[in-house]
Amino acid sequence: MAEIWQQTLNWQPTVQQQEQFQKLYELILEGNRQLNLTRITDPQEFWEKHLWDSLRGILPVLSGNLSLASPTIIDIGTGAGFPGVPVAMTLPNCTITLLDSTQKKITFLDNILTELALTNAKTLVGRAEEIGQYYKHRMAYDIALIRAVGAVSVCAEYTLPLLKQGGLAIIYRGNWTKDETTALQNAVKLLGGVIESIEQFTTPLSHSIRHCVYLRKVATTPVQFPRPIGVPTQKPL
Repeated sequence: MAEIWQQTLNWQPTVQQQEQFQKLYELILEGNRQLNLTRITDPQEFWEKHLWDSLRGILPVLSGNLSLASPTIIDIGTGAGFPGVPVAMTLPNCTITLLDSTQKKITFLDNILTELALTNAKTLVGRAEEIGQYYKHRMAYDIALIRAVGAVSVCAEYTLPLLKQGGLAIIYRGNWTKDETTALQNAVKLLGGVIESIEQFTTPLSHSIRHCVYLRKVATTPVQFPRPIGVPTQKPL
């Protein structure tokens, strides 16, 4: 897939990264037997929907921003480790926290990090609503990643409190509508952010349409956000 990486992301994995990607695939297949981590088990589908898609959201952003040479990143609702684990492999200078509320998944990820010798990643068990109110994590990150988690305004409420001033939230989406943009603008304004851009792109193998929504933190998030557990999903902003 080296040519496709180069053509689409202007980047290629090293031999070591290719070996890590392969090992990650094997570990996910193994873990799937117990944990039902992903429905995506075909090698090409795994490459496109888990590896390529994970990196498509973040690599173009960092290539033009040298001030973020060693970013602190959090992956919210990481599940089987996407997009966070491929990001950790690709950006050895970053430090990334993989957040999930399910202990079994975090235990699985701890094993993956050990097997892949990824020393720049660590795990955290918890809910985004709680973590966003902890002094240690609030306003602590340069970049927050969130994929396949709820309504987009919920994603904004989970990510923006965790970002430093000037930080960036990257929300991975499939489809996108103008109505979602309107709804998101109101939520983001309340949370101290702005919509920086919404990018549409096509995946290289199945030619599926994807979107990445980029939110920039421009002001302090009011203390009441994120609201208590369950409230953001029950009453989206």
